[in-house]
Amino acid sequence: MNMAALVRFSCLLPGRLVIIRLFMIVTLLRPEVSMALLPAIEMQTQAQPDAAVIWLHGLGADGNDFAPIVPELSLPEDLRIRFIFPHAPKIPVTVNGGYVMPAWYDIAEMQIDKQVDVAGLMASVAAISALIDRELERGIAGQRILLAGFSQGGAVAYQAALTYPETLGGLLVMSSYFATGGSIVPDPVNEKLSIEIHHGLHDPVVPEQLGRQALKRLEAIGYHPDYKTYPMEHGVCPEQLHDISQWIQKRLRK
Repeated sequence: MNMAALVRFSCLLPGRLVIIRLFMIVTLLRPEVSMALLPAIEMQTQAQPDAAVIWLHGLGADGNDFAPIVPELSLPEDLRIRFIFPHAPKIPVTVNGGYVMPAWYDIAEMQIDKQVDVAGLMASVAAISALIDRELERGIAGQRILLAGFSQGGAVAYQAALTYPETLGGLLVMSSYFATGGSIVPDPVNEKLSIEIHHGLHDPVVPEQLGRQALKRLEAIGYHPDYKTYPMEHGVCPEQLHDISQWIQKRLRK
């Protein structure tokens, strides 16, 4: 089984995947801004954004994987959001025979929650924390910064959001697992962080049981996540898009 499974936008019309609303601005991070930052795709729903969503892709994908979803969220035009879709570095992935691909950390075996590459995961957490730092420097308040992650990106998002030393606005994890759930020491400033977990009931890549385990671990350490399931495999469906949109609006409405 190839673990480099990409998100299947089966719910979206192919012709719409490349449609971006005219008021959106799409750019690549310029090297002169900071060579230390991960390269990323940026999209602004309006000029002068006052909120940010940093969205991490899954294994074998890149930032382009989720960028087409932004217009599909049908967010109100008065929400001024900067979406950031970073690209994971390309590294050899053991479970795929050492094939070099975008990955937030190495995967050693098919049971993805075993033998976690903690060092690699923590390196990605540091890189995502740097992106959060930059949004603060750009004038975005921490409470208006949301972190989202799909599959392997979700595992990084758990660690990054819960341990970030300033209060964030929320965490959305999709089709993922809590790779560091047994060792994480959350920062007290984010002890009341809004967490939403989504998972497909028929996911063959990250079994839904791992999503449930993440929920139980979060509850055990004092969080109260919302957990939603969908009749899908390892991907995104229309009902979920609606729920994501509602969650973003709830977190960022003034």
